[in-house]
Amino acid sequence: MADKTRNQIRFILNGDDVALNDIAPDATLLDWLRLNRSLRGTKEGCAEGDCGACTVLVGKLSVEGLVYESVNACIRFMGSLDGTHVVTVEHLRGNGEQLHPVQQAMVDFHGSQCGFCTPGFVMSLYALWMKTPNPSDAAIEKALQGNLCRCTGYEAIMRAARAISSYGKAAKDPLAVERKDITARLGALRDGARVEVGSGTQRLIVPADVDDFAMVLEKEPGATIVAGSTDVGLWVTKHMRDISPAIFIGGLDGLRMISETDGVITIGAGVTYSEAFATLSRRIPALGPLVDRIGGEQVRNMGTIGGNIANGSPIGDTPPPLIALGARLTLRKGNARRTIPLETFFIAYGKQDRQPGEFVEAVHVPVPAEGTKFAVYKVTKRRDEDITATLGAFYLTEAKNGTVADIRIAYGGMAPTPKRATAVET
Repeated sequence: MADKTRNQIRFILNGDDVALNDIAPDATLLDWLRLNRSLRGTKEGCAEGDCGACTVLVGKLSVEGLVYESVNACIRFMGSLDGTHVVTVEHLRGNGEQLHPVQQAMVDFHGSQCGFCTPGFVMSLYALWMKTPNPSDAAIEKALQGNLCRCTGYEAIMRAARAISSYGKAAKDPLAVERKDITARLGALRDGARVEVGSGTQRLIVPADVDDFAMVLEKEPGATIVAGSTDVGLWVTKHMRDISPAIFIGGLDGLRMISETDGVITIGAGVTYSEAFATLSRRIPALGPLVDRIGGEQVRNMGTIGGNIANGSPIGDTPPPLIALGARLTLRKGNARRTIPLETFFIAYGKQDRQPGEFVEAVHVPVPAEGTKFAVYKVTKRRDEDITATLGAFYLTEAKNGTVADIRIAYGGMAPTPKRATAVET
């Protein structure tokens, strides 16, 4: 619970401290970088998180220390940046004249033609290089799923990506040099305050913690909840919708927990696809291939499991398999909680079993018992970075005599909501 309020968004941009007390809830990082800081290496190609021309890195403190991930600046709102470190392509060279190995490889292997998409590719490869200095082709392709190029045909970019490790570690890689300093500075930004910026019709709120969020939402039941903004971002960039007042919850540690007790995995609503599937695909292998079909790496690093459920889309990727697995949902309003079967949460198109002032807090996923058959199939017009045409999930256990003991079949894209195929089951 917040015991103080701050009227500034505070973060670090490259090496500079930033404090903003006049920023709209629908202001995107892309627009702010280009218009307010003249950092124009970050490009706008699609304004919907598909092309990757706007890729930047966002670093945040976690239980694992300081972690950086690639994100789409075009749909990342400024309100979500409190307490983070934003890194743009301009920062890779540090203060020197020598290009970073990722940049130099793109030059040497002719990975750029018109150049518009190149900064985004560089930042995606930089994010990969930081985690995996010698990546496989499969890892490179996965890291670049969210980056599109209309000129090169990609092979030159792949050659550059394969060669990065041969350049050796950058002697003055900025994030390596600055790591200790940035970690300390981000720690100092954590003051336990609720952030409130703006007034009237243009307000944004960053709660201090989950308890504070519950209290704020009870008072502001009509507010727009923003976690990863992979959906809400398009409300603004494509539909020009007003999202004020907006409550930004993506940084709340209490919604980003993953645990397992008695064969049930509990995933906080603010856990991203990348984080959730690292556990889910290990414990439920059939889910592994699905995550690579959800957006690009940047979207997977931003989009949340709770958001994918709460928005009620009939073509959301996670509800059908979670329904088939028998998942349950915890909803919270103030200090009151209730847990329901996930399948009952979806009432009709655009209507969910969520009261005013109530929010999705966690989803509980049972791990299938040994011998259970479970499979997920996603059908799209193209393999990568495409929304679902239809998605089917199938769960089956057999009795000792070979008959079906239990079966659950769930679909997305076949009805106004994600839905069990109960007529087929019986």
